[in-house]
Amino acid sequence: MRGLNALLTVLGASLAAPVLCGLLLHTPGADSVGSIALVRRFVAVLAVAAVLYLAAVWLVLREGGGAATLAIVLAAAVLARVLALVGPPFLSSDLYRYIWDGRVQLAGFNPYRYIPADPALAALCDRALFDDVNRRFYAHTIYPRAAQLMFRLVAAISQTPFAMKLASVGWEAVAVACLTATLRLCDQPPARVLPYVWNPVAIWSYAGNGHVDAEAIAFIAAALLARALRRDGWAGAALGAATLVKFLPAAIGPALWRGRWRLPVVAVLTIVLFYLPFIAVGSRQVLGFLGGYAKQEGLSDGRGIWLLAGLRDLASLPRYAVPLYGLASMLALGAAALAAAHACRTDRVDRAAEIRRVAGWAGFLAALAMFVISPHYAWYFPVLAAFAVLRPNRALLWMSVAPLALYLSPWHEFFLRPSLVYAPAVVLFFVDEVAVVGRRFLRPPRERTFP
Repeated sequence: MRGLNALLTVLGASLAAPVLCGLLLHTPGADSVGSIALVRRFVAVLAVAAVLYLAAVWLVLREGGGAATLAIVLAAAVLARVLALVGPPFLSSDLYRYIWDGRVQLAGFNPYRYIPADPALAALCDRALFDDVNRRFYAHTIYPRAAQLMFRLVAAISQTPFAMKLASVGWEAVAVACLTATLRLCDQPPARVLPYVWNPVAIWSYAGNGHVDAEAIAFIAAALLARALRRDGWAGAALGAATLVKFLPAAIGPALWRGRWRLPVVAVLTIVLFYLPFIAVGSRQVLGFLGGYAKQEGLSDGRGIWLLAGLRDLASLPRYAVPLYGLASMLALGAAALAAAHACRTDRVDRAAEIRRVAGWAGFLAALAMFVISPHYAWYFPVLAAFAVLRPNRALLWMSVAPLALYLSPWHEFFLRPSLVYAPAVVLFFVDEVAVVGRRFLRPPRERTFP
């Protein structure tokens, strides 16, 4: 145990160094790192952090650890986040849109009704914030209701980037508390929360740039904890709230379902009740810039989807390629959802095995949804590490940290760099599944067990 703690101490201290180096690489005033050369150096620094991270994950999963190990893990995570917190947000401008939406709500306006440049909001404009708000001249807000509520609460306290970043770290603390509680319920060492808290993409995405995805991760972790306690109503409320931060968490619903009505009903009611006060703007406008975002990101015509982008590089695609891909994706997601619902609907005497199964299926559904949509931004992916905390999986761990490559050029290249994320994950998934099936059928006949 002492050897493990000593190694983790060294790795944890080393993890803070790439954060500091990344901050020093940033050119003050630049909306990104500063130049293409600096971006490449920045990604190289993150790659070093990723190697340290994966080595630490391997150590903790192999050795476990006690209370002292957990203290080391959390101390290193806090240190890295403090360093990222004090630096400026420079990898994304989304944070300024969050502050703007909070300001609009505090002034009594509906954020789904007006674009930032609307004359009705002219009194709210100041150059310190307005010039940094993205899509301010043409896009309504895209963020769902739970995210909007968080924006309003933070803006009521302080309308600064630091306040929004601090709120994201606070949501991460909620997620870590829920994950460690679930680990204890499963009789697993709480230090196994390391795959999430040391994830370098999570550190830069939330402490560094304040992305709202941290709130979704907190609600997902709460839903997993409620599922471990077999509290269907609370699990449904947490799932609904996570969906109201980012729509993607809805994909994991079938893995949380125990075959009872309460979870889906409460989840739907949560979504409806949150949206009712804003539905007056119309059912289409209340979804904000979602449709425009799909077009802008190349999801509507297929140019931004990883598989279709690769095929498009080889040959021109027929018109029906995108609808056919959409149909195939819906069938794949539907089949996976049915399989997850069937596998996870019964309660097991062994709670640890039950939660590992639920987390494994939830992680698979989340990864499959991301594979289908293929987001172009790194901050979408650290949620996969939260599932790997409860059900270690090499494909999920890879997909949670490899998106650091997407910082290189998210707008101009939709196949080669995303291939660094998706292709190895697919290989790891199938290798692991083949190994599981092989171990099952190579057992002596009396020892074989079938689900």
